[in-house]
Amino acid sequence: MIQIFSLLGRTHGDSVTQMEGQVTISEGALLTINCTYSATRYPTLFWYVQYPGEGPQLLLKAVKANDKVINKGFEATYNKEATSFHLEKASIQASDSAVYYCALGDTVAETAGGAEHKL
Repeated sequence: MIQIFSLLGRTHGDSVTQMEGQVTISEGALLTINCTYSATRYPTLFWYVQYPGEGPQLLLKAVKANDKVINKGFEATYNKEATSFHLEKASIQASDSAVYYCALGDTVAETAGGAEHKL
């Protein structure tokens, strides 16, 4: 059983939003964590992962529209039209239990905002 919790993030009018509430996911199931953003410019988008007892680590980074990025079985596509950067993994495992953060960065102002999910 994997539980997901969410928080909202905002910086200088830009924000990212992940699905709210608690979600239970069975091992081996498809994982999808929705992330939408609101930004005045086209931001760089990130997913970070924080495993128990460790600091946050960069999982995925997309710098332009339609970028599809893949790492460790996780993938996300920068969808400019839908202003989304949803995280997916085809078969979630117990070892994937962690806190997942969706974040955006304004490459001009070098600011960042984020939201988190705890798996």
